[in-house]
Amino acid sequence: MSRIPKVALLIETSRGYGRGLLRGIVRYARLHGPWGFYLTPGDFAQVLPRMQSWGGTGIIARVETAAVARAILESGLPAIALDLAEEEMRPEHPLGHLAEVESDSAGAGRLAAEHLLGLGFRNHAYVGTGDRVWSLRRRAAFVDRIREAGFEPHVYEPPRSARDRSWGREQPILSDWLCRLPRPAGLMACDDDRGRQVLEACRAGGLVVPEQIAVVGVDDDELLCELADPPLSSVALNAEAGGYRAAAMLDRMMRAHAAGCRPPRRRPRPARLVVEALRVVPRRSTDVIALDDPEVAAALHFLHNHAGEPIGVADVVADRLISRRSLEMRFRATVGHTIHDELQRIRLERARRLLLETDLPIPGVARAAGFSSPSYLAQVFRRALRTTPARYRRESRTPSH
Repeated sequence: MSRIPKVALLIETSRGYGRGLLRGIVRYARLHGPWGFYLTPGDFAQVLPRMQSWGGTGIIARVETAAVARAILESGLPAIALDLAEEEMRPEHPLGHLAEVESDSAGAGRLAAEHLLGLGFRNHAYVGTGDRVWSLRRRAAFVDRIREAGFEPHVYEPPRSARDRSWGREQPILSDWLCRLPRPAGLMACDDDRGRQVLEACRAGGLVVPEQIAVVGVDDDELLCELADPPLSSVALNAEAGGYRAAAMLDRMMRAHAAGCRPPRRRPRPARLVVEALRVVPRRSTDVIALDDPEVAAALHFLHNHAGEPIGVADVVADRLISRRSLEMRFRATVGHTIHDELQRIRLERARRLLLETDLPIPGVARAAGFSSPSYLAQVFRRALRTTPARYRRESRTPSH
């Protein structure tokens, strides 16, 4: 491209997910630019600039209103949308030909469910926003996984009227709903903002977190999570790497547009990028093992404390004063799977964190996570995630060039 690309970014800066995307976009621009940006700091609702007079060449936007959608389409410029609804992705819809970046809401819902199930909760709940496609997708995945484990989750339905959805009016409604939940309960909030509201409503209702209700959000907005009372556990999304990949995709689109490439006669399916759900970052809001069976609770506590060591099921049994058969039966009845399965789940999660957050070589990751060998780690990775540890690390980290 002969001139500096100028990209309009209609992405919320008030949310950790949006800021992560922006960091990735800026990183790409520094390495492959320079680029110029239009950005309006704030929440979801934003306005597209007059692209022609500004000299804009591309757009990455969360399409919140019909006016923004119309402005994007009328610009005729390469554009990438964030989290389109199913009907918006249909070929006959005006937005259906746009490229898209989608957060892995299904993965986030499953990870939150696995985290709470792993802590032994038999009562589960979900609190969303009701009007966001990603919230509905996270709700569906969370509910499905909880039902697979044999439990029926409680789902909060936000007030229908806009007046009652203002937080001052909704807080007592949510607080009353939380107080009526069977306890102890594990609860997923659709994002960290909603998670902080749940914590506030719990406090207003006299509920103790995490002993009575454990709460996990989504986005891992570190500042928001640490400022919460108690600090909020959250599902981390690979937002920075997603932003980098989105910028690379837009760069290709802008170059083709600048070169005057004609679109094919048959319009290809638009490109889709998924921002992966990586892991749950545990904090005080889920720092509890909630079980009616004290022997199973103690076994879980032993597993979480010693999973990085070369232990097996026999070591867990030796720590208790009951027979292996009895503990295995009680563990499966309470947690929903075997002691061995839980040990593998904890080790796999530890290995994923080490791959993402450290530069340990694969053999070192295997040892630190408690696996007997790198080959066994690779075997578990292939079975659970359909990839290898090395590929997982390479594809989940932000590209460096």
